[in-house]
Formats: sequence, structure tokens, C-alpha cells
Amino acid sequence: MTEQPVSPEITSDDKLWALLAYIFSPLVPIILMLMEDKKNRPFIKAHNAQALALGIITIVTSWFCVGILVWIYQIYCGFQAYQGQTVTIPVISDFVKNQGWA
Repeated sequence: MTEQPVSPEITSDDKLWALLAYIFSPLVPIILMLMEDKKNRPFIKAHNAQALALGIITIVTSWFCVGILVWIYQIYCGFQAYQGQTVTIPVISDFVKNQGWA
């Protein structure tokens, strides 16, 4: 996971929504996609797409012990997002960017 420097245009509201997107995924990312003022913010958009994909993986793997580990990883990613960092999740980040979602 690579962490990139903080951008000056990132607000504390952006950081909070990114944190919530990771912790309460996939519910909060779906809500954020419906909020006009939030869905076009670059920081929220990047984290929201990753959080949604990671949340879906958590649900799919929740039948196994791996789901708990993925959820713990989501908390870590949320903490990094709250610090203002852009989180790069192996495979998921590239997939989300190639699809044009972030």
C-alpha cells in the first residue's frame, strides 16, 4: 500500500466521509453516490469507489474467516484516509481506476 501526500484541497469533511465509507461499507459508499455535493469531490470519489469494492469483497468473504481480516483492513484504510492519505489497495485500486470510477 502506497500513501501519497496530503492535498491542500482536502477538507476535514472529506476525510470524515472517506473514513465512514471504509468502516460502514457498502452502505455509506452507496449513500455517498446519491449525494450530489459529495460524489464529485476527488478525495471522496477515489476512496468511495475503493471502499465500495472492498465492502463487496468483505460481504462475499464473510462466510469465511477472511471476511473479518478484510474488515480489519478496511478500518486501517479508513484511518489512513482520515489522515488525508490516498490509499492504494493492491488490485482493487488499479481495477477502480481502469473502470474510471475514481
